[in-house]
Amino acid sequence: MSVRTHVYDLIDRISWLQRTLLIGAFCSVLWTVWTVPSTALSQRVFRDAIVFICIPLTLAITHGRRLGYHIDRTAIRDTVVLAAFVLPFYLVGSSLPSIRAYYPMWSTTLALGDFLPHVIQQLIIVIAAETYYRGLLCVGISNDIGPVSIFISPIIYAFHHVGKPPIELLLSGPTDVLFGAVDYHAQSLLPSIVAHGLGLVLLDWLVLHEPVFSPEFVVRLLRWIPVPL
Repeated sequence: MSVRTHVYDLIDRISWLQRTLLIGAFCSVLWTVWTVPSTALSQRVFRDAIVFICIPLTLAITHGRRLGYHIDRTAIRDTVVLAAFVLPFYLVGSSLPSIRAYYPMWSTTLALGDFLPHVIQQLIIVIAAETYYRGLLCVGISNDIGPVSIFISPIIYAFHHVGKPPIELLLSGPTDVLFGAVDYHAQSLLPSIVAHGLGLVLLDWLVLHEPVFSPEFVVRLLRWIPVPL
């Protein structure tokens, strides 16, 4: 048996779950080492689209698998419920000093000519993230390992939030589990894309306005949280 034949035989023996985890790890490393300037939104969109959309979708299509690009009544219902649940977090969070100092992540204004392109590009980034975290690493392998798939990506998701405000880093793991659980139930990425994408748009819009709540009041209210606010 030639070396090439042996290699192909080994590849054929690798299950869909194993391939997904290997490609998932590769995407995470590639995303980390492929650095882009923090102010370059267009470059960030390009990188995330390649790493988190093109690679996972190529893997899924070539293996006849689905990553959650699917909409039905359950997906719509779960989307409404999840969006309603996370809305207060965005409203309160937009009043925190650390959040207001960090967002918008890329410079923009409320002028339609500035804000609309900014929103579109951020939504692409969100779709890319959800395709990877909730699509490839959750819905895509849910038929193989069931509800365990919900808990595959939280550590990676939190790692990729290093450098963001401490409160956001603290909540990134639980948020990943929540979004994963809802997408798993719906077998669709729609809930997390809407909650994450429109939530991020709302957050930027709120931060560019006067705080909804007094920052001092919110900080006092949340002073029990063991991270800087």
